[in-house]
Amino acid sequence: MGIEMRIFMMISIVLCLCSAAVHAAQGNAVYYKPPYSHSACYGNQDNGPMVTGVSDALWRNGQACGKRYRVRCIRGANQAPHPCKPGKSVVVKVVDYCRQPCTGILNLSQDAFNQIADLDAGKVIVEYNPV
Repeated sequence: MGIEMRIFMMISIVLCLCSAAVHAAQGNAVYYKPPYSHSACYGNQDNGPMVTGVSDALWRNGQACGKRYRVRCIRGANQAPHPCKPGKSVVVKVVDYCRQPCTGILNLSQDAFNQIADLDAGKVIVEYNPV
């Protein structure tokens, strides 16, 4: 492969990575404690511990059910010291609806929240991308 083609390939890869970062959304995330087995999407079906409820911003009359998001804590939403776990992310499945007054776009399971943030923070700002 010629040098021109290699340069073209590298530029293409960089552009693809940059475009993925542009599509990231941000919002508040909170958490709820187990059990996680009763949900608006799946009733009493167990979907494991890495799940989330979503607010009206993502719910779309249930169309959000089953969608997966990679979630990363980017900063605190209150005065908690060191709320985020640097370099950590988690993939969660939408299984529930977070009814008003919902204080987060994502209402993560406690297990999922604990993967990316300190539970004592209670509420953080996250970046989330569909996967």
